[in-house]
Amino acid sequence: MTNPLSNLVLIGMPGAGKSTVGVLLAKETSRSFTDTDLLIQTAQGRPLQHIVDTDGYLALRRIEEDILLDLSLRDHVIATGGSAVYSERAMTHLKSHGLLVFLDVTLDTLGRRVRNFGTRGLARRPDQSFAELFEERFALYTRHADITVTCDHLTQEEVCDRIIEQVRSEKQNK
Repeated sequence: MTNPLSNLVLIGMPGAGKSTVGVLLAKETSRSFTDTDLLIQTAQGRPLQHIVDTDGYLALRRIEEDILLDLSLRDHVIATGGSAVYSERAMTHLKSHGLLVFLDVTLDTLGRRVRNFGTRGLARRPDQSFAELFEERFALYTRHADITVTCDHLTQEEVCDRIIEQVRSEKQNK
């Protein structure tokens, strides 16, 4: 019988390492890997930033929600876009098939890792600073997360190992 919570769903800010860690985690846990930002870009035939520039950040959030609600995956590591947590429906859907893992990275670390916030395709209000976006989303990530991994000062491999350890611990506690 297939485990109903067979997916590991990575949530967190842009630059937290969801895509990079996701690939490693998929290899380590013998799962397939899906990056929902790539699914959006493929479905739309254009980059995320083009969607934001042309249709606005709320359009990107709606498209992202539709893509997430259409996912019907098992035994996957799923790297979500940073704004996925704005959709309660999408988070409920993803939780019904997996564990939500928050890759927690400080604002300072994100600033060192990512330099292209202005062209990265962020679903944020035009008047919103990155620090304000971080604060707003942090509350959502922590609310939705089943597991939180503090990623500062860890290599990608160490983050992957911590996720695996916490998933094992979560399963033993159920």
